[in-house]
Amino acid sequence: MGKSKRKDIGALESKHDKSLTEKKQLGKKKFWKRKVKGVKKKNECIKQIGLPPKSPDEFSSNWKCLQEMLTLKPVEMDISNIKSKTKESDLKTRFPHGKGNTSRTSVKPGEKPTDGLALSSTKSYESVKISASIKQKNDIEKKSVGTRKKCATGHSGSDGLKEHKGRKTEAQPKQAKDVPDIWFDDVDPEDIEAALGSEVAECVRTQMGETKPSEKSPEQLLVKENAFSGLTRAVAMDCEMVGIGPDGEDSIVARVSIVNQFGKCIYDKYVKPTEKVTDYRTAVSGIRPKDIKHGEDFHVIQNEVAHILQGRTLVGHAVHNDLKVLLLDHPKRKIRDTQRHKPFKRIVKSGRPSLKLLCEVILDVKVQEGEHSSVQDAQAAMRLYTSVKKEWESELKASRKSSHHLKSNASVQDV
Repeated sequence: MGKSKRKDIGALESKHDKSLTEKKQLGKKKFWKRKVKGVKKKNECIKQIGLPPKSPDEFSSNWKCLQEMLTLKPVEMDISNIKSKTKESDLKTRFPHGKGNTSRTSVKPGEKPTDGLALSSTKSYESVKISASIKQKNDIEKKSVGTRKKCATGHSGSDGLKEHKGRKTEAQPKQAKDVPDIWFDDVDPEDIEAALGSEVAECVRTQMGETKPSEKSPEQLLVKENAFSGLTRAVAMDCEMVGIGPDGEDSIVARVSIVNQFGKCIYDKYVKPTEKVTDYRTAVSGIRPKDIKHGEDFHVIQNEVAHILQGRTLVGHAVHNDLKVLLLDHPKRKIRDTQRHKPFKRIVKSGRPSLKLLCEVILDVKVQEGEHSSVQDAQAAMRLYTSVKKEWESELKASRKSSHHLKSNASVQDV
């Protein structure tokens, strides 16, 4: 009986031991399963937070993110706060469990670091980003100061600034567009403008050293603004004529215009014809039958013009023709004819230059385009005279003195 009891007790104990071992094994399995689940959760959290890159793929993606952050404008913050944060992050990375405690957490092979280490690594990664942005800002400021100094001194280093592959080069100022090389020998830029356009004409003018003619009207260029509008010592006269006779070859006066020294019109009247008009010459004179049908009597105009010209300098272009049709005479020493002025002849290289040519070359003004106007022609002649008045008058005085001296010498020799 005692032996059987002992056997039963031993069997019970062995069963109990087996159950305990089985329980222990089951507990261990559950424990490790829970442990693995916890580690997986921690790994997922760490991945979300972001550890320093280890594999090449992670490194390249993080580096791209860092480059994008660096290209953005740095956030304005206090440098003292940034320095304090970087110091704290450095201390935490060096001593994750406090400055005094040097104990390290033991990590088994196959396991990943704990939460504290993950947080410290993320903070250090943020500190690296901040320090990198500060360094880049300082480098940019140093470079800008260096370039300013070089520009101020006017010297550039022999080596120069080397461009890094990773950094974007600064945008250089756009160079001015080169003017196209266009050659038109002996061609008027205005003809080119009419045929090819204003841009080509401007290029030709720049190459020829000419400027675009002003857009002002001839009246604005020939008449002085806010000037005296009465009679002056010098006046300019011009007449428009119409044809009489079988073929309209002979001429009579149809319009008389007089302007003062400043180009202001002081007299402008149409003349009633004394004979039958056979050619109105409208294309040139601008006279039409209605203009002279109710014109002023010829003798009245003759007397009025003679009264205005008395004692004054008469300016005109081929003015002897105007005096001829008015049946008037004027002292030669008081006449200034722009057609006979020798300096004008030399400039345009013509023995009998037209008023249109003189104005275009000397004054850069276009007149007599289409129908003529006696007012405009008188203004143009006066403007030509006033442009060289001092030289013209001084030459006349010198020639008169020399002629007077020769006459006096001749009279002495005769005596």
